[in-house]
Amino acid sequence: MTQLIGGIEAGGTKFVCAIGTGPDDLRDEIRFPTTTPAETIGQAVQFFQEQEAKHGKLAAIGIAAFGPLDPEPASPTYGYITTTPKPGWANVNFVGAIQQIFDVPVGFDTDVNGAALGEWRWGAARDVDTFIYLTIGTGVGGGAMVNGRLLHGLIHPEMGHIMLAHDWQKDPYAGRCPYHGDCLEGMAAGPAIEERWGIKGQALTLDHPAWELEAEYLAQALHSYICALSPQLIIMGGGVMTQPHLFPLVRQKTQQHLNGYVQHPAILQQIDNYIVPPSLGNRAGVLGAIALGQQALR
Repeated sequence: MTQLIGGIEAGGTKFVCAIGTGPDDLRDEIRFPTTTPAETIGQAVQFFQEQEAKHGKLAAIGIAAFGPLDPEPASPTYGYITTTPKPGWANVNFVGAIQQIFDVPVGFDTDVNGAALGEWRWGAARDVDTFIYLTIGTGVGGGAMVNGRLLHGLIHPEMGHIMLAHDWQKDPYAGRCPYHGDCLEGMAAGPAIEERWGIKGQALTLDHPAWELEAEYLAQALHSYICALSPQLIIMGGGVMTQPHLFPLVRQKTQQHLNGYVQHPAILQQIDNYIVPPSLGNRAGVLGAIALGQQALR
């Protein structure tokens, strides 16, 4: 597909916008902080208008956004960011704001479902059709593809908000999720690491006890996802997972938690190729948004 697509990766901290047709054809890209809806969406609109002036009309736009959101086209609030705790962004008609300016098809899904689609089209998941994509960063989220289709239901997966076995003696930290306290996001997202230890994760030493604890919580979550969805692959992105020493810890602890129950070579002998970073790196989200735009066009 050679038609030019606009992609918006709308994160809670920053927006990434790009235009192109895929990883080998990104014409331009911009990143800017997530502020108010009017200002931030306005910057995205301005970027696309400037790009159309240079490269010609966009055929479609894809939006991969933080949530919760409404991805159901038949719903009266389709295209809205709904009950997000992010100040000012609840009940924002994101798709509507884009379609007011650009008369093109708009694809809309969660940032993690978008990243999953990008990795399936061009990245680590090209050879599988049932897998999950997790981001561990400012928040924790998970997208899933099942039998070649992005997973939706009542709304969409909210994998960051599963509950954990919390050993209060070992970890007295109460968690920071405004809804659930010590759910996975409340305990394992980047801001939770900083709040618990008083220092940003990237400044912690490799042997700091934070990493053992982080890997424990992530492995508990992977145990649950593996048993519930039986994914053929688990991709883990986000700022926290850029710590390369974390992957071996998570793999080892995931095997320990499963305790031989899931008898498959991918887990028993090839776990280094089963729990992996995104092949598209930090562009998985915006490339996923472009893939959502291509999907909307089809």
